[in-house]
Formats: sequence, C-alpha cells, structure tokens
Amino acid sequence: MEANHQSVSDQNRRLVHEGPKNHYLSFLLSVILTVLAFVVVNANMGETFTVLFILLLAVVQVLFQLAFWMHMKDRGHLFPIIGIALGAFVMLTAVAAAVFWLWW
Repeated sequence: MEANHQSVSDQNRRLVHEGPKNHYLSFLLSVILTVLAFVVVNANMGETFTVLFILLLAVVQVLFQLAFWMHMKDRGHLFPIIGIALGAFVMLTAVAAAVFWLWW
C-alpha cells in the first residue's frame, strides 16, 4: 500500500502546473533578445560582428523556446531532446556540405 501511495504522490507532484511566471520571464527574455538584435544592426558595429552576434542571439532564443515553451527542461523529455540534437547535427552537416560545395 505504501508503494502505491508514493507513486500517487509522485504523480501529483508532476501534474502541478508551474504557473505563468516562467512563461512571462521567457517572453520578456525573447523580447529583450529581439530588441538587442535590432540595436546591434542599427549601431553599425561591423558586418561580421553583427552576423555572428545575431546568430548567437538566435541560438540563445531557440534554447529558451525549447526549455520554457516546449517544456524540454522537464523530466521525461530525453528522447525528444535526442531527436532535436540529431536533427540539428544533420542540419548543420547539410549546411556545411552546401557551403563547401558552393565555395569550391
């Protein structure tokens, strides 16, 4: 009976909604990252720096979106995380192959 009670307790703990606080924080950070990208573009800081900085901001924003909006930070999402990582690896490999093919 004790083991059954513990599993119900664990189940209740997993079903607790975390509230909108994390969603508001993630949305605010996404807006800040977007505004920062516009500021860097308008500041004329150099083409290479601007492109690399915007790519960095894009990666950070994707990680925020995955963690908070897609709930990848929660337990039980190992297989989706592995799938996303493998997809990103294949995509980066394809882009690198296309870039090398076009350059040579």
